[in-house]
Amino acid sequence: MQLNITFRQFGSSDALKEYAKEKVERVNKYLDRAGEAHVVLSLERHLHHAEITIHSGAWVLRGREKSEDMYASIDLAMDKIEAQLRKYKEKIKNHHGRDRVHHRQGLVNQLKVRHKVFELPEELMDEAAEVPAAQPAPSTPAAEQSSTRIVRTSEITVRPMPVDEAVMQMNLMNQDFYVFQHATTHEVCVVYRRKEDGQYGLIATHGTTPTGG
Repeated sequence: MQLNITFRQFGSSDALKEYAKEKVERVNKYLDRAGEAHVVLSLERHLHHAEITIHSGAWVLRGREKSEDMYASIDLAMDKIEAQLRKYKEKIKNHHGRDRVHHRQGLVNQLKVRHKVFELPEELMDEAAEVPAAQPAPSTPAAEQSSTRIVRTSEITVRPMPVDEAVMQMNLMNQDFYVFQHATTHEVCVVYRRKEDGQYGLIATHGTTPTGG
């Protein structure tokens, strides 16, 4: 497995590199082929953040955690990944045996979407909390929008797959949503985990036909 480790906001540590390498390589007991892994270790507001991403064939596994100790954050992030691997171990292996052309890396003309995580100023957070759940939040003026702080930006490749595989990929990445292209309808869809009951929801985009006035 090819492993890359990035340190942000604090100096590189050989001890942490070795510890992260040892922990990440534990996935080999679950996977026939783990191609590459990327570990990002960062310090923010006195908390130690660990983000671990592992590519295995068509699948992406991810765990993010933070604590007051970097070694503990690495452990917690890997615990998330291993929990999903135990759940989907057989499905991942079976899928590797029938790799599809549209899942292979290097496919041209793939659709990509940008995902940004941002922080609202404290006064806007208070306003949002006061809005009743059944009503839409008021639009934010451009001047206030400019005061938001982008915490993280990532690019998501939108791949064609059935809904059940999209749910599986979402869980493997330990996310609450996942953007994909429906394998049958070719619509760009979002599958997400409902907070109310733990079930899954599906949002699909589709074109509309203009009607004459």
